[in-house]
Amino acid sequence: MTSVVSSPPRTIRIGSRKSQLALVQTYWVQEQLQKSFPDITFEVHTMSTQGDKILDVALAKIGDKGLFTKELEVGMLNQEIDFAVHSLKDLPTNLPEGLTLAAITERENPADALVVHEKHKDKQIDTLPEGAVIGTSSLRRLAQLRHHFPHFTFKDVRGNLITRLAKLDAGEYDALILAAAGLERLEMSDRIHQIIPNEISLHAVGQGALGIECRADDSELLSLLKAIEHPQTRDRCLAERSFLRSLEGGCQVPIGVNTEISGDDLTLTGIVASVDGQKFVKDTVTGIANNAEALGIELAELLRQQGAQEILSEIFAVIQRGS
Repeated sequence: MTSVVSSPPRTIRIGSRKSQLALVQTYWVQEQLQKSFPDITFEVHTMSTQGDKILDVALAKIGDKGLFTKELEVGMLNQEIDFAVHSLKDLPTNLPEGLTLAAITERENPADALVVHEKHKDKQIDTLPEGAVIGTSSLRRLAQLRHHFPHFTFKDVRGNLITRLAKLDAGEYDALILAAAGLERLEMSDRIHQIIPNEISLHAVGQGALGIECRADDSELLSLLKAIEHPQTRDRCLAERSFLRSLEGGCQVPIGVNTEISGDDLTLTGIVASVDGQKFVKDTVTGIANNAEALGIELAELLRQQGAQEILSEIFAVIQRGS
């Protein structure tokens, strides 16, 4: 009689950036997977990305080809880690050969949030004084806010969330525009002074959701990761990412979106704006949620017909000149 020797339970290595927010998000994913698969060991391995190291240059001037993801992707391809947890808004829409977007988790609030200095606690974004210094490192936020509030002064702000808030509290800025989801995940919801309405600022593609990236040929892991996927969030984010990919836009260009699901229908709204806020095209499409990526392509074509490509071409030209 032949005895059967069972394989020891697999140890799965999770890759994460070292920032406080990245680790909070990664440990949450680890916890959810450990609950679903108690016999498997999930280990967290941290890495520093280019975006974490360059803190004195505006994001748009660095370029965004895997700014916060490349080192983690190399780690996966080299078998150093098995999968990586990303803020989905940082994950390029075109992934390296051999890697795939394995799962998208349930989305937190995807909206932008206004965080103000103490002296403006009685103000909203539309009542801040003329010349108020607004901190943001996002061209998307900058373009939309300039469109609505040309009387504000905008100043780049880099560093992790704690560093940015310290600069605000020290009086370097009158207000910051940050992702509500990041503040909520760090249990800093009390710093959210106002959720910015969609009419003023559409959010970034994938904002508020986590993207789990792994090797495309790891069928066992791909199956496990489906345990933490949220189908509605996936449909919404696939539509958004398809829209961004179709416009050949990156994470650091002024492209904003909003998605809603009602029954089987998905509604996708998108904007493309010039950095000065003067040129602005916006439209909406609705269709079957199961056809999410096609909806993104459809909306991109609508905006292209309205001049979106010309706006983006001008932005790319400026960025390449390093202006």
